[in-house]
Amino acid sequence: MSAASVNSRKGNLGSWWRERSELGVGVLLFVLGVLVLTDALTLDADLAGRGPVGPATVPLVVGCGLLAVAVLLSVDVLRGGRGEAEAGEDVDLTEPADWRTVLLLAGVFLAFAVLVGPIGFPAAGALLFWGAAYALGSRHVHRDPLIAAALSLLTYVVFDKLLGVPLPGGPLMGVI
Repeated sequence: MSAASVNSRKGNLGSWWRERSELGVGVLLFVLGVLVLTDALTLDADLAGRGPVGPATVPLVVGCGLLAVAVLLSVDVLRGGRGEAEAGEDVDLTEPADWRTVLLLAGVFLAFAVLVGPIGFPAAGALLFWGAAYALGSRHVHRDPLIAAALSLLTYVVFDKLLGVPLPGGPLMGVI
């Protein structure tokens, strides 16, 4: 087999996958369905104490739904179906991905996950909101940190104080 025919086959395979990229969504939904079902089936629930509807009922329904949608989507894509772009969608699929923005956002989320325990939600949340705004293109140096701090404090107060969902306060625990 010549090198030209191997490259041609690789090009055809790449083209085939590009034309059926929705199969990736089908695979993702299938994996999520399997994970949800596995988790639901391993729940320790006493049937006699809870009756026929227990804590595993909703995850079982959701997992089965995810599997059904994954199979139906995959069959549709393999039959030539293709999702249509929304009329107002302004995404140009011919342009490459903006990896700088993606990596900045991933870094901001990772930093939030690492810092939320030691410095608390209000400070880590402010860094998250400011970092996301910066990564998405906002360059208002004086306004963005203030809005991020206010939004983070408001989120903390609503969840921790009003809704009773405990969030780590960090060093500000006694102040707020």
